[in-house]
Amino acid sequence: MPSFIVDGVEYEAEEGRTLLQALDDAGVLMGDVEIPHYCWHPKLSIDGSCRLCQVEVEGVPKLQIACDTRVRDGMIVHTKNERVRTAREGVMELLLVNHPLDCPICDQAGECKLQDYAYDYGLAETRSREPRRALAKNVELGPEIVFDQERCILCRRCVRFCREVPETGELCVSDRGDRSTIETFPDAPLDNDYSMNVADICPVGALTTKDFRFKIRTWFLEEVEGICTGCAKGCNVYMGAAHNKVYRYVPRRNDEVNDTWLCDSGRLSYKRIAAPDRVQQPLVRGELGVPESCSVDDAIAVAAARLRALVDQKGAGVVAGIVSGHASNEDLFSFRRLLDALGTQSAGVAVVEGESDDLLREAEQAANGAGARALGFVDAATVAERIRNGGVDAVISLGHGILDPRYLGGTDALASLDTVIVLDAHVSALERVAHVLLPARVAAEKYATFTNHAGRVQRVSPALEPGFEAHPEGALLARLGVAMGLEGFTADWNAREVSRTLAATLPAFAGCDWEGVGAQGRALAEPGV
Repeated sequence: MPSFIVDGVEYEAEEGRTLLQALDDAGVLMGDVEIPHYCWHPKLSIDGSCRLCQVEVEGVPKLQIACDTRVRDGMIVHTKNERVRTAREGVMELLLVNHPLDCPICDQAGECKLQDYAYDYGLAETRSREPRRALAKNVELGPEIVFDQERCILCRRCVRFCREVPETGELCVSDRGDRSTIETFPDAPLDNDYSMNVADICPVGALTTKDFRFKIRTWFLEEVEGICTGCAKGCNVYMGAAHNKVYRYVPRRNDEVNDTWLCDSGRLSYKRIAAPDRVQQPLVRGELGVPESCSVDDAIAVAAARLRALVDQKGAGVVAGIVSGHASNEDLFSFRRLLDALGTQSAGVAVVEGESDDLLREAEQAANGAGARALGFVDAATVAERIRNGGVDAVISLGHGILDPRYLGGTDALASLDTVIVLDAHVSALERVAHVLLPARVAAEKYATFTNHAGRVQRVSPALEPGFEAHPEGALLARLGVAMGLEGFTADWNAREVSRTLAATLPAFAGCDWEGVGAQGRALAEPGV
């Protein structure tokens, strides 16, 4: 591997890599090695248009752009000397000649690379006296993206993204010289399934999403690491939270999962966290058959009493468990332990399927179907058939996936059961037949791990607390086990402790506890499970 020196420090690179690529591979770009850049992006083709990444290479007369200079063995590079700094100041001066002075009202303020580099390399005042170029503002490029032309620095990241990632190519550069602008092709609005990524990769405030535009200043947000739970891909995200509310998802780089991208539907799925249909209070069906609100403790006591009476009368074989692909590994492990303690093996996972593509979206519309299967849960179709045939008297359901047409297709088969206990985060038709309904937390509200379609275990941390009493499914199941007097259950349930127990108990999950997987996740020890 070629070795090269940057500012006195030696690095190695793969053959054929450019300076920026090699430093990015080494994990030091914009950390230990500061080379500002606009047009270069690690997941897009090289453009070489902004010229901000100029560095000095010993033995080469002119400054070189680091984005398109191949690493050579023995190359010595300088990024901090006066010659390089002067060149960067010149580039910044030209970029700012026509840029509007509207940082106080710009959505990108606080995370704008033009602001950052203007502070580092910009002049205190402009030397030009001509009026700044006036261009269109608030241009709708498509259903999700708004464009302020006068803020654009023509880095062309957005153009390359549309051509190279979704391969839809709606954007182009029209006109020449100082008349150049980004445009959509005639009758081709920016309307692909990944269109909102152009706002992420825009280094200035030219491209913004309608969803986040003028919502909140970015410096008020705490960016919590998490994953999108919309499908089995498990794309890595930052959850932007403030005031106990999630305001947005933006992609978090993970080269093993989603690179730096996120589909539009997954990006907007944060709205499900505070959706109006959240289950906000426990319900117990009273003597008249009408659901009545009560405390969590009372609801668990009723559920335990009904299950205990049924098991004592008919045996544990009449109890079936339905697990959700949205439940975490820790929740599912606790459910597995509860079913084993009851003595029933009748359980399955119900995963809803939807649209998929060749880029990120998987057909399974849940983040942890693979985790459920690794924990021994088979497809719920077999359990659904038992319910239809009258072989089940009680169902404990995590979520409402069992209602999907692939399984029961409705509540008719459940309406005649002795006991239906539902732990769910969102209201569904199951509420009409449930004898006990308990509010559950979503992924953004708990410590948990999820296993994506490729067998990669990834973790989430709570970005907020629900505004009502809700608990992880595992905690509710542990309290149910206590109420039934089952051995090995305590009311003091801790997700991270359960995660460690899971990793120590099942060989497939060895090393895949919450702490062990780290920020980028870790593959199952037995990925074929």
